[in-house]
Amino acid sequence: MNGHLEADEQQDQRPDQELTWSWGHRSRSALDRAKAMAPPPPLAASTPLLHGEFGSYPARGPRFALTLTPQALHIQRLRPKPEARPRGGLVPLAEVSGCCTLRSSSPSDPAAYLCIYTYPRGRRGGRRRAARTFRADGAATYEENRAEAQRWATALTCLLRGLPLPGDGEITPELLPRPPRLLLLINPFGGRGLAWQWCKNHVLPMISEAGLSFNLIQTERQNHARELVQGLRLSEWDGIVTVSGDGLLYEVLNGLLDRPDWEEAVKTPVGILPCGSGNALAGAVNQHGGFEPALGIDLLLNCSLLLCRGGGHPLDLLSVTLASGSRCFSFLAVAWGFVSDVDIQSERFRALGSARFTLGTMLGLATLHTYRGRLSYLPATVESASPTPAQGLPRAKSELTLAPAPAPPVAHSPLHRSVSDLPLPLPQPALTSPSSPEPLPILSVNGGGLELAGDWGGAGDAPLSPDPLVPSPPGSPKTALLSPITEGAPEMPTSSGLPPPTPDAPAAISTGGPPDHLLPPLGTPLPPGWVTLEGDFVLMLAISPSHLGADMVAAPHARFDDGLVHLCWVRSGISRAALLRVFLAMERGSQFSLGCPQLGYAAARAFRLEPLTPRGVLTVDGELVEYGPLQAQVHPGLGTLLTGPPGRPGREP
Repeated sequence: MNGHLEADEQQDQRPDQELTWSWGHRSRSALDRAKAMAPPPPLAASTPLLHGEFGSYPARGPRFALTLTPQALHIQRLRPKPEARPRGGLVPLAEVSGCCTLRSSSPSDPAAYLCIYTYPRGRRGGRRRAARTFRADGAATYEENRAEAQRWATALTCLLRGLPLPGDGEITPELLPRPPRLLLLINPFGGRGLAWQWCKNHVLPMISEAGLSFNLIQTERQNHARELVQGLRLSEWDGIVTVSGDGLLYEVLNGLLDRPDWEEAVKTPVGILPCGSGNALAGAVNQHGGFEPALGIDLLLNCSLLLCRGGGHPLDLLSVTLASGSRCFSFLAVAWGFVSDVDIQSERFRALGSARFTLGTMLGLATLHTYRGRLSYLPATVESASPTPAQGLPRAKSELTLAPAPAPPVAHSPLHRSVSDLPLPLPQPALTSPSSPEPLPILSVNGGGLELAGDWGGAGDAPLSPDPLVPSPPGSPKTALLSPITEGAPEMPTSSGLPPPTPDAPAAISTGGPPDHLLPPLGTPLPPGWVTLEGDFVLMLAISPSHLGADMVAAPHARFDDGLVHLCWVRSGISRAALLRVFLAMERGSQFSLGCPQLGYAAARAFRLEPLTPRGVLTVDGELVEYGPLQAQVHPGLGTLLTGPPGRPGREP
């Protein structure tokens, strides 16, 4: 049988790509989670772990031989006629969200059933959900067949979550820890107002398929998420995930760093599921997972699959000191000039979704401005972001253009709208207001919700029902209440409706966080070793991850934990056509190979920006901040990002 199996080549992981922890390597302390051991060394991708014969559901269908390897589930039809080239016979685990065991409602059926949820790519490139159910019927009694189905479900779940399998021991459901607990925060106005619908139709069913426990809360105003995370008992959560654009995660991280226990709080893993107009970090997560560039629903499904797999990665954060002396923390970018102008001025086109940036870019090109300013930076001493020695970064004290390898192909209501599969006490029950979408359904763990029930019924066959792998023990999330979620700020008088955030609202400011040991006070001379550029600029961008948008690769060689801020600038004198070519090339990450003399780059550990033009726009992670001089320093690996396992660029399943 194994002679018919395709052997995947073993995944080549660089040390900097390894996960710091997986869903299976968790402890109750957020700090302990960040220090948890990395997953064990991977087995060869083609090593058979389990092999067996299964029937199908409905029972009159064909019979299959299944073989599970560390990278894929191999399916071969045995009867009525073996297939020489089976279609759909290879299911990469990268396409699997989860699995569950089922039993028939007919007491005379001794078989047990294994249901696997997959999201393969269709002919047109988009993902579609498919549930495949196999019948374990090799034994005479239900108990024996159930044990076999649970053995496969346990092994598959361990592979998906990065848990080690026993070498010679028995594979039983006791290998699985309790389901991870996620706090989901959703901005209902994200994604042209479609965030609720996308979450209900795609995110919650997939999380339930993966066996993850969750509580979901709808934010009601700007900085609401920041206030919520300040009142959390973080030891009860394995991660905080925003279902929105980049702005909501900005609030969460600054809220964590504003807590008295910020040193432990900031290690709480955070994740992002893209349902906004700006999905830059999700684009970087998508690339890190080895998927092809995607937008919209496809990007959401890719990031949801990676979240279901678990796995955290250190995340560099940028401490930004503003002209007033206040500080905020950035995970994405500081922008001045063309980029920040487009970001803020396109707010009035928010109903267009991500297309607002395209329209804003065209309008910005029509009225191209230049800004006089001074950029100073502390060059990186170790140029670890270079993709290869032959394509390294320019010397620290030069202003050469870089040509790296292209990238791989307000008043408010105090009531929360919430849905959960955990018995979490909430301040108030979920409400429906005229401006709010319909309430979300409650989905149970491991496939018991309404969305999944249709997978388990066949014409003429008794319907199937969930058969949980591990019964809930005393003290589990189903029997023990979690602490109530409180806000970090006092409640305000209620108002009707849920107004969307205003573009001129102040960005979240953090009072905690580590000291900036590389930065002298603003307005004082810089120490030796800094490089200063002064002149007229079209734009200046200081970016941490690779992506400026879901389909815009501003720093193709950047990594989440490279300890660098990547400075990109465009000098005055560039034509509109040349600037447009730069942004078009950014879709492939090839802008530095254009040979544009006005385009510059430097890798730095800290920088200072001093606008010399009296008027302008400055943004931090797309949020408007006060205009004036600012400075920033990288704090390597200060946060933890839920990325899922690293993939192989260009080898998407």
